[in-house]
Amino acid sequence: MKISPLPPLNSLVAFESAARHLSFTQAAEELHVTQGAISRQVRSLEDYLGKPLFERANRSVKLTPMGQRYAQAIHHALTDISSITEEVRSWQGTYQITVATTSAMASLWLLPKIAEFQREHENVELRIVATEQIRDLSRVESDVALFYCRTPPAAMQATTLFHEEVFPVCSPRYLERFGPFPGPEALLDCTLLSLEDADQDWMSWKQWFTEVGVVSRLPRRRLNINSYSMLVQAAMMDQGVALGWSQLVDDYLERGQLVRPVETVLRTQARFCLLEPGETRSKRRGVRAFREWLMATVPREVGDLGLT
Repeated sequence: MKISPLPPLNSLVAFESAARHLSFTQAAEELHVTQGAISRQVRSLEDYLGKPLFERANRSVKLTPMGQRYAQAIHHALTDISSITEEVRSWQGTYQITVATTSAMASLWLLPKIAEFQREHENVELRIVATEQIRDLSRVESDVALFYCRTPPAAMQATTLFHEEVFPVCSPRYLERFGPFPGPEALLDCTLLSLEDADQDWMSWKQWFTEVGVVSRLPRRRLNINSYSMLVQAAMMDQGVALGWSQLVDDYLERGQLVRPVETVLRTQARFCLLEPGETRSKRRGVRAFREWLMATVPREVGDLGLT
């Protein structure tokens, strides 16, 4: 139902201030307008009501009996609006959280889990911002960040989510067509899907072969892609063999959309981290809820790092 009648709302603010101060001059100073603007707003309100609200003398004003009643009601109404506005703004600051992460980690790891978080925390508003380079975090306004890194930024607190495990992946049809592969060296005869212009933290095929003890040479074929999410899609579309990171490709492996053509897995000291700015963790309820949910979601790792 429409709320009616309502006077010009700006005039109510001007009137309430003038009535509280019993001065158009002080009302003008409080609202950062001219005294003439206050006078015009009050006159507009009086014309709308058809009743005088002030008795005007040469250098003073005082409320009429009707003006006193109206001022009391308007003051209570504006106070209630102010109170609930502050409550809403405080709620948004408390329960809104911005997460910065790469598009790959967002699409392959975080977004599939978000529905669970939202079911458990319906009052938390989550905002996800994609940025590809960890060095750009200083230019992104965020409460927390999720990033793969060998050395976390010095200005941020880093909590390990999981360590790096890297292994080749391809589609079942690609393996059926070109496999089986007796060992990792045989992959050099495949089309290797490579992450082009990758952040130096991310491992390349050349590094992976070296770390697993394969004498590297130029692969027979290579397809370069500048997005890891697209690279994984290319692998599922039978385009070649990609390097897969555990946690990022686990869902595809479980669904059978990807398979591991060889059993070799490289485990390193690099890690995927929850990064939080500053020396102390935020105590805001939204940030705390997200942090606790995230750590409960990540499986605890068992065993030493190394090569298997």
